[in-house]
Amino acid sequence: MSTRPVGTATRGTTNPNRLRRMDRWIAAVHGPALRRSDRPLAVDLGYGAAPWTTLELLRRLRAADPRCSVTGIEIDPERVAAAKPYEEEGLRFRHGGFEIPVEGRPVLIRAANVLRQYEEGEVADVWARLCGRLAPGGLLVEGTCDEIGRRHVWVALGRRGPRTVTFATRLGSLDRPSDLAERLPKALIHRNVPGEPVHAFLRDFDRAWAAAAPYASLGARQRWIRAVRDLRADWPLADDSRRWRQGEVTVEWSAVAPRAGTA
Repeated sequence: MSTRPVGTATRGTTNPNRLRRMDRWIAAVHGPALRRSDRPLAVDLGYGAAPWTTLELLRRLRAADPRCSVTGIEIDPERVAAAKPYEEEGLRFRHGGFEIPVEGRPVLIRAANVLRQYEEGEVADVWARLCGRLAPGGLLVEGTCDEIGRRHVWVALGRRGPRTVTFATRLGSLDRPSDLAERLPKALIHRNVPGEPVHAFLRDFDRAWAAAAPYASLGARQRWIRAVRDLRADWPLADDSRRWRQGEVTVEWSAVAPRAGTA
């Protein structure tokens, strides 16, 4: 007997190359775990009305490990039917939801622009369900981006819960780091208010960005790197200049997690 997929259909908006920043980070940071896995299976959860980003995930992960396979999962059966003609070796599309209907445990679950359309109070349970499906050493990457992938913020979680938050942007489009606030994941977007850690982080980032204004003559990348170096004095960053040069910065989840007892 078939079981009903867990979750609700999202709007399904998607564009080619929209998730490139997230994929690039996954391949760089999670690549070693993929290579250690006997069966490096990744899941693209809620890929939307078209399968473009799932195909792109397969290509980018295979640059890290040619053995990788990807299964795209959608709760809308019409979207699955539309994606089926694009299947190839190592690429499948299945009807499902947060139960993750694949054989075995994936080493990666990517859920981009999915929980944005849920209530904040639902996030913890969904995270726990998805993390419970991961293989040992696996990673859940859940976040939100704009329509063409210029600005993106995501949370990385292991089987024991959230680890880090990454802010990524096309630097030429940025006026100030807090512009990224509009793309905070559902777990954080309502917490960008005074008294919450993520608000303090973005406030300090803006201050560091302003102080780094003299570096703008060398380009937005050099200004970003200078600002992030200054930010590191007060915040536990989890990456280094190799990632900063890509227009990224990653901070420990514990430093920006919502305060207990607030809503």
